[in-house]
Amino acid sequence: MPLFDTQHPWVLTIGILGNIISIFVYFSPLPTFIQICRKKSTLGFQSLPYVLSLFSAMLWMFYAFLKTDALLLISVNSIGCVIETIYIVVFLVYASKDTRKQTVKLVAGLNVVLFSAIFLFTMLTEKGNYRIQVVGWICVAISVCVFASPLSIVFQVVRTKSVEFMPLGLSFTLTLSAIMWFAYGVLKNDFCIAVPNVLGFILGILQMLLYGMYRSSKGKEVLVIEMEKKVPEHVINVVVMEISPEVYPAPADDDSKMNSTTTVIANENVTVDNEEEEEDEKKRGEEEEEEEEKRREENEKSVVSIPAENGEHEPFAQQVEVKLNPPVFIDCAA
Repeated sequence: MPLFDTQHPWVLTIGILGNIISIFVYFSPLPTFIQICRKKSTLGFQSLPYVLSLFSAMLWMFYAFLKTDALLLISVNSIGCVIETIYIVVFLVYASKDTRKQTVKLVAGLNVVLFSAIFLFTMLTEKGNYRIQVVGWICVAISVCVFASPLSIVFQVVRTKSVEFMPLGLSFTLTLSAIMWFAYGVLKNDFCIAVPNVLGFILGILQMLLYGMYRSSKGKEVLVIEMEKKVPEHVINVVVMEISPEVYPAPADDDSKMNSTTTVIANENVTVDNEEEEEDEKKRGEEEEEEEEKRREENEKSVVSIPAENGEHEPFAQQVEVKLNPPVFIDCAA
């Protein structure tokens, strides 16, 4: 049995080119992981793309082993499995506790449980070429999910009118890789390889068109986010003094003293009802006068209860009025 299928002279060439370009695609997240290692943080990135890519590479390796002439498919996906595994390990090292738990659950669910279920189901229930077809179309479904994952980036580019998170190099290599593997699948008469790369080619072309449209536009939303990050908002209370147009800052509380005051926000709809305030002031003045009179009367006289002979205070004891000035000694004997 020949090592490579030579039914078409371009099969070997296109397969090797597909391997080289796919390896470049696998290394495309490398700057991201270098940044993660330097910052010792995952920086808000998600592990799902790498876990899903590892799952896809494992399935394609299983499919290639079932076939008899797919050495180039085995080589590229074995390299992909190694690279994606390294990415996931680095992600787990610098991820937070909750993110690490989620990633472990994803790896266990997809790359262990689901892959084992597919392997056992196809090996125990299917035979011959039918087994190869079942595994192949499962690989097609997973590859479509992998190719569809950049759609979120496409929507973000359209919404923000910014290509900051969609590098042209990555879009170009994805498109070129899709072209190579589509041609390889057609020449090998393997539609399980050719079909998902049609979607990859369409998405790659779409990404490059969007890059051409928005490469000179930074995007309004991105600018707003940057301004919010650069200019923190400091707010203090204000007091409007009567009808004067001047605005005076109110005394800061304990929490606001910790922040530097840079911005004053005033409510333009402040209204002051002077008549009600004057009435309230008059009422308060009258109440204060009444209280002052009561205090004056209480100072002028004092009430003392007289104890009975048995030493106990009677509830209604005889009362004696005492003037405070000059002091008087009272004989309380009966």
